[in-house]
Amino acid sequence: MSPESLADRCALLRRLHVKGTPLVLPNAWDAGSARAVVKAGFPVVATTSGGMALALGFEDHEGAPRDEMAAAAARIVNAVEVPVTVDFEAGYGLEPAAVVEQLQRIGVAGCNLEDTNHRSGQLRPVTEQVQWLAAIRAAADSAGYGLVVNARIDVFLMDRSRPQSDGLDAALERSKAYAAAGADCVYPIFMIDADTRRAFVSGSPGPVNVLAWPGAEDASALGADGVARISYGSRLHTQSMRHLVDDLAAIRGA
Repeated sequence: MSPESLADRCALLRRLHVKGTPLVLPNAWDAGSARAVVKAGFPVVATTSGGMALALGFEDHEGAPRDEMAAAAARIVNAVEVPVTVDFEAGYGLEPAAVVEQLQRIGVAGCNLEDTNHRSGQLRPVTEQVQWLAAIRAAADSAGYGLVVNARIDVFLMDRSRPQSDGLDAALERSKAYAAAGADCVYPIFMIDADTRRAFVSGSPGPVNVLAWPGAEDASALGADGVARISYGSRLHTQSMRHLVDDLAAIRGA
């Protein structure tokens, strides 16, 4: 992909993040599912690290080798002619410049970067994550690469037993800090309580991505709350595998 083409894809992806008019992303896990997303009329392909890892024979949360995940992402980029934003998890232990170099080489327009440390299973300290995100933004800018960074916030993922309102202040602290560090969008994954979502969107300085969980409001309702991006995560991959299991059971019983 030429630098000009990649720059155009980055610019398009960034423009599509509009508060109130959400960019809907049914996440793909391989070249075939990516082509299906484009054929259905979606302007961007996003990947699911969970679906990609499972398709490669590994587990999510950086259980798959980085090089295999990168190669799978490259096949998706080469299979479609729209911007691709990849779930790059927590960076697979790479230094910021190496993250940027790998993503630019693959040709992706954007990425998810999460704030969980998968070795410890805990949230990374805010200051540590801010420094890392700022260094990634600086490296991308230095390379003339308009990478669209979607900074995932795992506050609500870490503790699902408490009311989500209890995590609002901590999530907003991260949202503001990540935006100041150069993130283009923030993604408080598993934030499903409607009142908490509205307060978070209202208090966040930039575009907000939410997860489309089963039973979630539709895109127009989420847009009315100011949401700018809706991701399906591993949901479509999970549903597809469930259909496959059912079909195989039917064949076995025939």
